[in-house]
Amino acid sequence: MSLSNKIVSPAEWLEARKALLVKEKELTRLSDEIAKQRRALPWEEVSKDYVFDGVNGKETLSDLFKDKSQLIVYHFMLAPEEDAGCTGCSFIGDHHNGTDAHLEQRDTTWVAVSRAPYEKLAKYKERMGWTWKWVSADGNSFPEDMNVYFKDPLTGTETYNYSTTKFSSGDWPGLSVFYKDKDTGKIYHTYSTYARGLDVLLSTLKELDFTPKGRDEEQFGRNKMAWVKRHDEYEAEGDCCSTRKADSTVAA
Repeated sequence: MSLSNKIVSPAEWLEARKALLVKEKELTRLSDEIAKQRRALPWEEVSKDYVFDGVNGKETLSDLFKDKSQLIVYHFMLAPEEDAGCTGCSFIGDHHNGTDAHLEQRDTTWVAVSRAPYEKLAKYKERMGWTWKWVSADGNSFPEDMNVYFKDPLTGTETYNYSTTKFSSGDWPGLSVFYKDKDTGKIYHTYSTYARGLDVLLSTLKELDFTPKGRDEEQFGRNKMAWVKRHDEYEAEGDCCSTRKADSTVAA
């Protein structure tokens, strides 16, 4: 990537920086307003009694809240026939380490859910050195109901990221949020986001956005995050994650 930025005096630099700051503040205020509208969305009641498998054995969706009223679920792409998780989801997994204690101070629990059996999740989690909770949805319809798993053959009516598009069957990434009324025990689905809606979870990309070269991903075409590997594979040649999976975290 060739850089050809104009070289200016300190006074000119400050003038240009302050002009950009005006737009940055506009973006911050817009982001705050969108967050407010997100919190004001209507809810839908969760009627199914999903059961997951994890380090504590069998747990219902209600159990995953622990003593909190809010639950964030990250839909991690690891299918039953696979031994290693998607590189994009693993990238997100790296960023979540250490955040649980902070979320719990705001009445929120976080958990990752995959279709692979728990034994595979535990083995891969140990390899990656992650500390967060991960449970298996093997045997229940949670991934399918949350629109992150599509069976083969596809019917052409499937919806991912709130639109019907051409994509592969299998697992796709997403994040879903739930609220539990502690008085009634009822659980409500309040929000879900997919594809580039997950970018906000990746502080590495946000930090790169501060730099002169930015994310420097133009060379990879549509598959912008082809450079990402599991953190223990950067010295190794190649990557066993499929192009579809690498691309899934940045789909429009």
